[in-house]
Amino acid sequence: MAEVKVKQNESLDHALRRFRKQCAVSGVLKEARKREHYEKPSVKRKKKAEAARRKKRRRNR
Repeated sequence: MAEVKVKQNESLDHALRRFRKQCAVSGVLKEARKREHYEKPSVKRKKKAEAARRKKRRRNR
């Protein structure tokens, strides 16, 4: 879980920027978007196969 303590003489904008950076690095937002809707197992497999195809295509360039 991301946690930011506002330091002395630190602006709120700077602390908010640090918080957003921590959330991005820890993957909280990505995980929340992933769990927003139920995804059927067949759809998960299709996405995984497509990602593997894209990765393989990139390696062959």
